[in-house]
Amino acid sequence: MKSCVEWYPIFIMLAIDFAFAISNILLKKIILDGMNHLVFITYRQSISTIFLAPIAFFLERNTRPKLTPQILCNLFLSAIVGASLTQYLFLLGIEYTSATFSCAFVNMVPVITFLMALPFGLETINIKHGSGIAKLIGTLICVGGAFILTFYKGIPLIHFSDLQHVSPSSDAAISSSKIKERWILGSLALFAGTFLWSSWFLLQSFIGNQYPCKYSSTVIMTFFSAIQSAILTLSIDRRLSIWIPKEKIDMLTIVYAGLIGSGMCYVGMSWCVKKRGPVFTAAFSPLVQIMAAMFDVPILHEQLHLGSVIGSAIVIAGLYFLLWGKNREMQKVVHETEEKKDKELTFKDLETNSESRIP
Repeated sequence: MKSCVEWYPIFIMLAIDFAFAISNILLKKIILDGMNHLVFITYRQSISTIFLAPIAFFLERNTRPKLTPQILCNLFLSAIVGASLTQYLFLLGIEYTSATFSCAFVNMVPVITFLMALPFGLETINIKHGSGIAKLIGTLICVGGAFILTFYKGIPLIHFSDLQHVSPSSDAAISSSKIKERWILGSLALFAGTFLWSSWFLLQSFIGNQYPCKYSSTVIMTFFSAIQSAILTLSIDRRLSIWIPKEKIDMLTIVYAGLIGSGMCYVGMSWCVKKRGPVFTAAFSPLVQIMAAMFDVPILHEQLHLGSVIGSAIVIAGLYFLLWGKNREMQKVVHETEEKKDKELTFKDLETNSESRIP
């Protein structure tokens, strides 16, 4: 039974990655329909708050600690970093690139989380041991893969029969140049979103210690995010028409993203961060890309480029160098802890025996 419980975080993260992959595909559709990004985030976070509020109230009413101004400030910051700004940047990145490419960029989350955890003492690198060298090499490989993802698009790898061929002209050349510019802007937006997303994992590890109620903390975070997005939307564009979804599928996407993407997924990730730490939770991010590509390429006919494949492969290789080193490090810590306990037990037995011999 104990071994099954140890697998719970893995099963939960696999389910979360699958939910995020579906969400990314639906987000591409809602972007193509022209829905305002901030309006979508406002709706999404509002639905998440309404859905989780009663669950948090009933499940955590006896265990909920007192909310202090410091905790509220941290949750407000968590809403900006992990919800409002991150989601806006990822929506922008998906609009300028593709759903599969945006998932590929998320592969960098574990490495950036690891690098940001170093100054706070949540992670360490000891180059005197093989595990430390593996973590360092993995980090450098991932950074190289990230640069390829950002600045090298490459040739298309799939040719769909239903794509219309445009005759070569000066307009096509201009269009090609504009597409390349949008691709770079989208990549930079995704990089900024990835950086904020990594910051959220670290922030969540601190909030989890201060306010361990995962449902309540998620409700407060999504509530703050909904307010932030609404205020920002109204300050930019006050037209009422932007608040009305154009298609039925858009409303279904909003509900799915609110209930699952910003609701249960954030609760599950908060729980995994508390149980296994921020780097473990972030390490499952590469699976989102594989799951998204399963739907994105054959169904939506999203193009797959050589740069995305090479960059993703390099990032994933570096990621698992990093995780291998971390796993070896954890095994060493467990082994040293067991040895220490054995020595303490042996010492206590010797003390007991020596006391029993005293007349």
